[in-house]
Amino acid sequence: MDERLLAFERLLNIMDELRERCPWDQKQTFETLRNLTIEETYEMADAISAQDYQSLKGELGDLFLHLVFYSKIGQEQGLFDVTSVLNQICDKLIYRHPHIYGDTVVQDEEEVKANWEKLKLKEGKKSVLEGVPKSLPAMVKAQRIQEKARGVGFDWDHEGQVWDKVNEELMEFQVACKEGSEKEQLDELGDLFFSIINYARFKNLNPEEALERTNKKFIKRFQYLETESAKDGKRMGEMTLDEMDLYWNRAKKL
Repeated sequence: MDERLLAFERLLNIMDELRERCPWDQKQTFETLRNLTIEETYEMADAISAQDYQSLKGELGDLFLHLVFYSKIGQEQGLFDVTSVLNQICDKLIYRHPHIYGDTVVQDEEEVKANWEKLKLKEGKKSVLEGVPKSLPAMVKAQRIQEKARGVGFDWDHEGQVWDKVNEELMEFQVACKEGSEKEQLDELGDLFFSIINYARFKNLNPEEALERTNKKFIKRFQYLETESAKDGKRMGEMTLDEMDLYWNRAKKL
């Protein structure tokens, strides 16, 4: 028997046993698992960012467990089971890949994505944006919204137009900061973020990754400031900004 099937069957059997005999596992519901699943997903993302592939293997296992757990709860409630879950995704993949399982001809990945969105509309969805989860972080959500709009042809022709939009939104934000209400400032700041994310998409840059790189860079430099100033007998909160800048500028050279 295929080793992959044996491993999956082993996980299913363990899940059955835990659900029957473990007090903690018995108490879990869709709702109690939700936040734990989000946490595990972020841990997986951290492992990918760190290129820590041994940790990634473990995090993927945790997510497999959660998917099996949800399927088990669904089975107990008569909603669905792991067999129907897997068959549904298989059917969906076959239907949405007519260039593989049908006669459709595509030239590149952009045509694949465009066909994907068109097929979703044929399935009864009223909007191509219905597939964007409401609880996604705002930056990721903006990126997905823009990608899906592009899939049906709603997009700028070239990146110069997008950069012009960035500058336009920047000026509108500056005006709002001088003259507008807090609500107007928030609206214009949101428009500015959205346009910058859109430009990043045109440049094939991941804005989430870019911001996380900056976060890590800031943390590294700030922790250098804390450590090195302490070695010199200085305390954070008691130094002047000029003193802190000396350490900060050293950190930038590392």
